[in-house]
Amino acid sequence: MKDVKAEIISVGTELLLGQIVNTNAAWMSEQLADHGISVYYHTVAGDNFERLARIFQEAETRSDLVFVTGGLGPTEDDLTREAFQHISGLEIVEDQDTLNKVSAYFNNHKREMTPNNRKQAHVFDGANVLRNSVGMAPGMLVEHNNTIWIFMPGVPNEMKAIMSEEVLPTLHELLDLNMVIKSRMLRFIGIGEAQLEHELQQLISEQTNPTIAPLAGVGEVALRLTAKADTSVLAEQLIDQLEEQIKEKVGRYLYGYDERNVEQLVFDLLKQHQLTIASAESLTGGAFASKMVGENGASQVFNGAAVVYQPTSKVNALGISEELIDKHGTVSKQCAEAMALNVKQTYQSKLGISFTGVAGPNSIENQPVGTVFITICDEQDQFQTERFQFSGDRQIIRNRAVKKGFELLYTKLNK
Repeated sequence: MKDVKAEIISVGTELLLGQIVNTNAAWMSEQLADHGISVYYHTVAGDNFERLARIFQEAETRSDLVFVTGGLGPTEDDLTREAFQHISGLEIVEDQDTLNKVSAYFNNHKREMTPNNRKQAHVFDGANVLRNSVGMAPGMLVEHNNTIWIFMPGVPNEMKAIMSEEVLPTLHELLDLNMVIKSRMLRFIGIGEAQLEHELQQLISEQTNPTIAPLAGVGEVALRLTAKADTSVLAEQLIDQLEEQIKEKVGRYLYGYDERNVEQLVFDLLKQHQLTIASAESLTGGAFASKMVGENGASQVFNGAAVVYQPTSKVNALGISEELIDKHGTVSKQCAEAMALNVKQTYQSKLGISFTGVAGPNSIENQPVGTVFITICDEQDQFQTERFQFSGDRQIIRNRAVKKGFELLYTKLNK
């Protein structure tokens, strides 16, 4: 099988407005990868005839397979058929089986079928009509100018049914699909994207199959390894070999795979070591606690949190002395350590962690925006305190502080 270039066009102004998240494209890409089909483009188009026609024309010049979802309904703004007819010249006809299905639906529900509902039975002349087992509007497969076009409804459960039951089996016959594409995400923490790329420069420059794609996140980076092979086993073996080469260079920063994040690993390590933790949070405003209680079984390891945003809250809720705050300030090593110790004692946990700093937009106590102190207080009341200078806006600084707190805990618990 040649390398088939595919693209996905999602139709609907509601997608452009952000009213609906385009989960269809992600799901379809994953399914196609499992069948050895590479997706090169994702496009979202509004319900506009001229723009749709232009997008369809461009897609036909660059792709072997074009998947179109949405715009097949009964209303006036469902323009997918009309736009493709404009570029293809194919006649639109009425599919009797689909019309019977639509009519039966309205009869069974004792509702009058309005004339525009007949539109759901409109298909291109000569198209392979794809059965919709969970809805009314069918899908269609059409070949035009050496490009295979697949049209499906935008409703996710209908699209998935047609894709699984009709499209993929048909493409296997048409294209003799005999390849699979597998990916694995390697997650790293404690190393920046630029440094990671530098350490792996030779591997990245020599990549062919599998490929390496660096992905940056908040406070961590990832590498997506993707292999294409005749079978899933062979693809996984190729990825295993490349992963070993990567681990030889930067394995000390590798903490997890795929969707497994550092927060979940810290949670598991706390359970493994039979430790409990409590948090004292100023600039993070309870964000660390929120991550902890988001895990199933949080009560086994998380005892509680004190959100002490104001200096008076630190004094009244945690018993931090006014003299300490007057002398050192709230954005200080001394205050961070007092917060971690006192919250540990208040909630009778084995560990305490604290966050204090300046998220912005203005400096505090002559400390610049982005200054953050994080302290971990252990079972022996020993402190590990780190000072950071984060960049970015207010929310980014807060998110980075929380992520860094989990990184410090992961490093400490994983020794």
